[in-house]
Order: sequence, then structure tokens, then C-alpha cells
Amino acid sequence: MSDSMQKKFDLIKRGEKKKTPSGTITFIGLRVLDLPLQHALLSGLGATLISKAGLTPSIPASTSLLQTGIPLIDSLGHPTSALLFAFATGSTVKQIYWLTRLSKESFPTSAAATVALFNTLVNSVNSLLFLTFATTSLRSVPALSIPISLPFLSSERIDVPLSTVVGTLMYVAGITLETVAEQQRKAFKDAPENEGKVCKVGVWRWARHINYFGYSLWRGGYTMVATGWIGGLLMGGFQLWDLSTRAVGVLDEYCSNRYKDQWMQFKREVPYKTVPWVY
Repeated sequence: MSDSMQKKFDLIKRGEKKKTPSGTITFIGLRVLDLPLQHALLSGLGATLISKAGLTPSIPASTSLLQTGIPLIDSLGHPTSALLFAFATGSTVKQIYWLTRLSKESFPTSAAATVALFNTLVNSVNSLLFLTFATTSLRSVPALSIPISLPFLSSERIDVPLSTVVGTLMYVAGITLETVAEQQRKAFKDAPENEGKVCKVGVWRWARHINYFGYSLWRGGYTMVATGWIGGLLMGGFQLWDLSTRAVGVLDEYCSNRYKDQWMQFKREVPYKTVPWVY
């Protein structure tokens, strides 16, 4: 019963190496469509929806702090809105790169749609929480006051919540770690002499599922920039818990069956599941 439950929640076809063009097209299409949605939410639609719901927007509709000369960016109004849109763009580019360049396993249409829509849902919730006064990161404390004039801002003084700085660092570190891990694994698997071997080079010496830690880190950072400390820690913690239980359980069974003694040796050499030197 538990094995079948685990397999139901494993969206990737483990060990099935065949092209799934319909899944690839679906995933790329949905991920690209997320970008105009996030831009619309952050540049006015979100505040309108929040007001219609009887809630107070965190940013006045007339806010126009960005002066880059690029209408796509300036229309976002607030620097944090631009940062959140940059996060949405970065994650879309990274995930499309993973699917088209790094992954060899089948990705059927149903799985592609599920993963893409999940990302859009989380991104949209982040945007709306940022734009709502009660949940916005703009009220997060402490804040760093930067009394300098920047050429792309109309304000001469910027108050940046520390959670925004930490969240940005989490996002950059997490998405970099996840990408590097996947690149290293692909390079290892592509080498003919490594056929049938467990990848335990580079960052894979830190934890057996180090890519999941990277994903959880950048997801938590994204939400922290939108909502502050509590939201970011909850999102990062939830993603880490989900991947460390559901996904790791499925992968451990798959790798045990495929690599047998090699996998058991790897688990002895690298005792940490997802978080290096911790868990």
C-alpha cells in the first residue's frame, strides 16, 4: 500500500529514457505563460484583485519608484515587485534549461502540466501576499536604511527589509546549487566509463539529494522576499519536508533496486539526505 502511494506521487518516469515532446511543449508553454501573469499581477492586476476582496493593498496604485527607462520594468512600480518578477523569470529559465538540456527521463504531459501549474500557483500566491498589506514583506523588520541615490530609483532613500536581502541570497544560492548539481550529474552520467555507477562527485558528496536542498532554498527565498521571515521559513521548510519524505522515499527505493550494493555504500559514505552535514 505504501509503495503504491509513493509511486503515485512520483511525477518523473524513473529509468524511462525516451523523448516526450508533448510533455516538453506543455511544460515550456505553461512556464513561459507564467511570466506575463506575474507581470500583470505585480503591475496592477494584483492590487485590483486585493481591493475587490476587501483587503488593503500594500502599495498605492500610483507608486512609481522605478526609473530605468525600460517600460516593462518601470511599470512594476516598486523595486521588490521587480525583484519578484526577476525571480519568476529566473526560475522559468532554469526549469526550461533543466528539461531541455539536463534531464533524460520521460516527462509526460500530465506530469509537465502538474509541475508547471504548481510553480505558477506558488508564484502567484507570492505576488498576491506581497501586494497585501497584512502579509507584505515591506513591513518586515529589521530594515536597512540606504541613504543613497540610485539612477534607476526616484527615491533618494531606500528602506530594505533584512528579510529581503536574506531571501535574495537564498534564492541565488539555491538556484545556483540546484543547477550545478544537475549539471554535474549529467556530466557524470554522460561519461561512458560511468555507466551503471552512482553519481557521487562534486556537490553530490555533500548530500545524496543535494538538488532538493537547492530547490527548497530558492523557493523559501522567493517567498521570504514576498512575505518576510515567517512565510519564507514556512515555505522553505515545507518544501524540504515534502521532498525529504515523499520524493526521497521514492528515489531511495528506485536507486536501491538499480544500484544495489553501490547505493548502500553511497548511503554509508554520504549519510545526509538533503541538507549537507545536518540531515
